[in-house]
Amino acid sequence: MCDTIVALSSATEDGSVIFAKNSDREANEMQALEYHAGAEHGPGKKLRCTYRSIDQVEKTHAVLISRPFWMWGAEMGINEKGLAIGNEAIWTKMPVRRKNDRLLGMDLLRLALERAGSARQGVEVICELLERHGQGGIAGYRDKNMAYHNSFLLADKNEAWVMETADYLWVAKKVEHYYAISNGATIGEEFDLAHPDLISTAIKNGWHRKGKTFSFRAAYSDWFYTTFSASKMRRRQSHCYLRDNLKQVNVPGAIKFLQSHDREDYTPHSPLLGSSVCAHAGNPLSRHATQTTGSMVAHLAGDITAWFTATSSACASVFKPVRFGEKVLPPLGPPGPKFDPENYWWKNELLHRTLLRDYQRLRPLIAGELAKLQEEIISGAQNLAEADRFAYCAGTFEKSALKAKEWLEVLKKQPVKSGGNWLYRRYWNRLNREAGLAV
Repeated sequence: MCDTIVALSSATEDGSVIFAKNSDREANEMQALEYHAGAEHGPGKKLRCTYRSIDQVEKTHAVLISRPFWMWGAEMGINEKGLAIGNEAIWTKMPVRRKNDRLLGMDLLRLALERAGSARQGVEVICELLERHGQGGIAGYRDKNMAYHNSFLLADKNEAWVMETADYLWVAKKVEHYYAISNGATIGEEFDLAHPDLISTAIKNGWHRKGKTFSFRAAYSDWFYTTFSASKMRRRQSHCYLRDNLKQVNVPGAIKFLQSHDREDYTPHSPLLGSSVCAHAGNPLSRHATQTTGSMVAHLAGDITAWFTATSSACASVFKPVRFGEKVLPPLGPPGPKFDPENYWWKNELLHRTLLRDYQRLRPLIAGELAKLQEEIISGAQNLAEADRFAYCAGTFEKSALKAKEWLEVLKKQPVKSGGNWLYRRYWNRLNREAGLAV
């Protein structure tokens, strides 16, 4: 489950566009932050995506992506042109294609980043790929029943679009002021673009009555999965944040929002459903693919900056500034399925999972220092000379890792007083064993 928001220039403090996403997936599904340079490709080249090969285009843009380690596609990212995209799993009444011979939603996202220069062009790229190759395949890591359709939020410096799909069908709407998506269909009666067969297919299947005003959400949304993904609860939190901060949305605020839970006394073991924007997995039934495994905030202005955690659990992470240039990212270690002390994401998992042993009591012990470090990094990233940007970026990754190590030593000395219920403890113990984590 995921949450993605965008605030256009009319809604932000500085007149920029701000885009943000928490990517929620399985807890051991390490997510790699990667830079891929733009390139020119000769005719006849093929590109291998997660499950299938497609024709490569002549030129691709440089991209920064956050990618589940086992797939080619990405959960979120930004390209050198200033296009940012995040996708969400949604469930519709159209059949889900489970055979692994199509493009995943994450493949569609990365392809749009590599091939499009604007949000509108991104919509066009995804439309063309859906028509030619379709979407489908198993999208889960360990969960081989996880398959879904996708929604996308696309933003550039000037505008944003929301696009929602049902198999090969799609609908798109240009955003006014701000928008949020959270694992449920949101486009109702008002939209700007649509597949030519969208309404006729709904009529044919009895989901819409001819002569009535058409709503994509009402006609195509699947009630069961949409309800139990808690999409409405999380989208309400996103909408309230954007509405209540109209003309005041900024990078620090977007980061704090991604780090937020739905209640002050939140504990990871108690909710039945994944109802918080900062998500923590809690059981193998209703909260399995609900761990925030990566987060991103994109500041789309004259000077484009992407803020990534490169770690899981936004509330226990520091967002670091990354910019396009001759050098982009420091070494973050090889991605993989098990704990690796050389991998940035996995190293931070020791801190995250130690917090989960007694979250309500342990997190306050580091919250103040974490917030102070985040403020210092945001302040220091302002007005940097272009020649100093990469060094500053690399320094923030290093400093955040050192602080996480310090905090871990503090937390390890604390006794566990409220470790959650038996199912929660058993669930996380199993995940830690599978990942080779000694917590």
